[in-house]
Amino acid sequence: MKTNNVWTLIELPRGAKAVSCKWVYKTKLDPNGNIERYKARLVAKGYTQREGIDYQETFSPVSRKYSLRIVMALVAHFDLELHQMDVKTAFLNGDLHEDVFMKQPEGFEPKGKEHMVCKLNKSICGLKQASRQWYIKFDEVMKKHNFIKNQVDQCIYLKMSGSKFVILVLYVNDILLASNNLGMLYDSKRLLSANFDMKDLGEASYVIGIEIHRNRSIGTLGLSQKAYIERILKRFNMQQCSPSIAPVVKGDSFGSFQCPKSEAEIDQMRLIPYASVVGSLMYAQVCTRPDIAYITGMLGRYQSNPGLDHWKAAKMVLRYLQGTKEYKLTYRRSDDLEVIGYTDSDFVKCKDDKKSTSGYIFMLSGGPISWKSHKQQLTTTSTMMAEYVVCYNATW
Repeated sequence: MKTNNVWTLIELPRGAKAVSCKWVYKTKLDPNGNIERYKARLVAKGYTQREGIDYQETFSPVSRKYSLRIVMALVAHFDLELHQMDVKTAFLNGDLHEDVFMKQPEGFEPKGKEHMVCKLNKSICGLKQASRQWYIKFDEVMKKHNFIKNQVDQCIYLKMSGSKFVILVLYVNDILLASNNLGMLYDSKRLLSANFDMKDLGEASYVIGIEIHRNRSIGTLGLSQKAYIERILKRFNMQQCSPSIAPVVKGDSFGSFQCPKSEAEIDQMRLIPYASVVGSLMYAQVCTRPDIAYITGMLGRYQSNPGLDHWKAAKMVLRYLQGTKEYKLTYRRSDDLEVIGYTDSDFVKCKDDKKSTSGYIFMLSGGPISWKSHKQQLTTTSTMMAEYVVCYNATW
């Protein structure tokens, strides 16, 4: 923080309020669940900030999961180089335009200046605008060095030089670089290191909880979440459960008629971590598991008032993941690079409102890149075509 000149100690101006801060400790794990390092982070208590005074805008984009999968499909198809970098203390790079004052961190008050406060020059973790200011700073640097921002996903950048190109994917502080030229890839790494404090992680193998398995000799690239699935099974005490052959059985129906009817049933469900399980399943589904998209979306409809039948269905999905945690999304070289889409509907099967549950999936380089299962009354043609256009445009 001293290196980045994050704050300046001053007397608190009259009428101003200083936000508090605290130390947050986290154990960082590697893909196999082993302890990698212990991290201490100073975090501002941003919930005490006042809109219009301490911050204006808070929105900050992150790369979408289907954009990441599209890039992975292109890497497999064209046999691109794929490397990964990590931005150390990313939020400390963002410049603050508002006057934000923070109390001094515990244990680091200079002698004789204990009464003073920190006037923040840079954003830090916890501030409502921290993520936005980091993205703005990163975007300025990329534009300055002739990287072109994708119009569909604003966290994907492309730089071309003749027939050489490099694609950059930004997910908060994680960066993936894909290129058809090693020299251009290393030039991009040096550019990033010159502007930010970076950690070079070499060839990509693990990003945002997704493991990358690559075999260049046969032209395949796989994405899996085995380590993540094992963590959630352990978290909900299901690590020794018997595997299920399917996440949902044909003919199973769900509806509000399965929700609790009495106070005793409601009290029983309060002790069950239903929402936490569904949220954990949702992240796996969004990243690498289209096979549980239907049942995860179905279970999510009853988070506000789940019943015992819904809970049993959620545990069945966990049992299914127990037996399929080795599954991967696999992309490979093919003769034609084309997007292929499939869609279907169950035709007014919802017991509550007689609406249909529709679903679609798009494939590129032999693997899924985009999918969804959702309930609606009208056909999904317009939604499906919009998603097709997004996927197609994101491949340039």
